[in-house]
Amino acid sequence: MDPRWSTPLLTAIAPIAWGSTYYVTSAFLPPDRPLFAALMRALPIGLLLLALRPTLPTGSWWWKSLVLGTLNIGAFFVLIFVAAYRLPSGMAATLTATAPIAMMLVAWLLIAERPRLTSLGAAVLGIAGVALLVLRAGFAVDMLGVAASLSAVVMSSFGYVLLKRWTAPVDLLTLTAWQLVAGGLLLLPVALVVEGRPPAVDGPAVLGFLYIGLVATGLANYVWFRGLQRMPAASVSLIGLLNPVSGTVLGVALAHEVFGPVQAIGMLLVLVGVLLGQQPVQRALGQLLRRERSPARVR
Repeated sequence: MDPRWSTPLLTAIAPIAWGSTYYVTSAFLPPDRPLFAALMRALPIGLLLLALRPTLPTGSWWWKSLVLGTLNIGAFFVLIFVAAYRLPSGMAATLTATAPIAMMLVAWLLIAERPRLTSLGAAVLGIAGVALLVLRAGFAVDMLGVAASLSAVVMSSFGYVLLKRWTAPVDLLTLTAWQLVAGGLLLLPVALVVEGRPPAVDGPAVLGFLYIGLVATGLANYVWFRGLQRMPAASVSLIGLLNPVSGTVLGVALAHEVFGPVQAIGMLLVLVGVLLGQQPVQRALGQLLRRERSPARVR
């Protein structure tokens, strides 16, 4: 594997896994219990990772872990839950696709990572692609749902950039565990108040929760946070656009959802946007432009 692409490809596991949660949730998990599902995504795997890395935060990392767990896990899941209930799925996904631009602006503000025009253009291209991929006609705009979706985007953008800004005194697996436990503990009282006692869980649901916890949360967050530590925020945020692509592919393959020319164009635009946002492509484009602008050599 080309070392220039190893980190982007590993980071892509996260949004691809996140995209699969839509199908797994609808097919295997108890219906109408999104907060319980979110709690089961975060807390058990967080406690498991903490058992493997039995290290507690010290000093300022007590409140930093709480902040990161709230922004990246707990409050994020609650806001996504509100948006999912009040907005059509296509509109919610399109609003969430604004995350790359939000994350670039937050990175510029907090860690002085100034976004390139190429990255901004790639983000606009990706948003247009997501809209074509998932947006359907005949939806009603619920302003509370819109506010929840955009708030989730802004909060997670701050959480991800703070993760880049704060240098943790522990390995990444321990840091991931701290965030999942903090976020899960925040979700616990919310889920109990809003949804009541836990539902009955059958065999398929157990398998679904195992997949969502181990793969779509534990592994996904680990590789995502790893990408944030090693790549510019702009590049990582654009990789996140693979989330609706993954969800759409699984929906078409397993749930026989509609996929036509418009969706194909949307998927192509998203993939082009993701590629344009990666450093190897941007370097290659920069070298090409410099060669074209340089004066012809005199023979």
